[in-house]
Amino acid sequence: MTILKAFRLPAELVNRLSSLAKATHRSEKFYVEEALIHYLEDYAEAQIAKDRFNDPKSRIISGTDLRKKLGV
Repeated sequence: MTILKAFRLPAELVNRLSSLAKATHRSEKFYVEEALIHYLEDYAEAQIAKDRFNDPKSRIISGTDLRKKLGV
């Protein structure tokens, strides 16, 4: 199911989106959808990391220890 949403965007962003869509023969919807999917995934992962960092029960290891553990 799809739901219609309407947003106001800066003209420069709309122009860039339109140019990209034309140059790649993809729809503007494709790029808006992809951008939102990636942004929301990244935001969720960053929030999890922030929550873990601020949790006093979480164990924090150094980069050096992590590399040793991973064998790199």
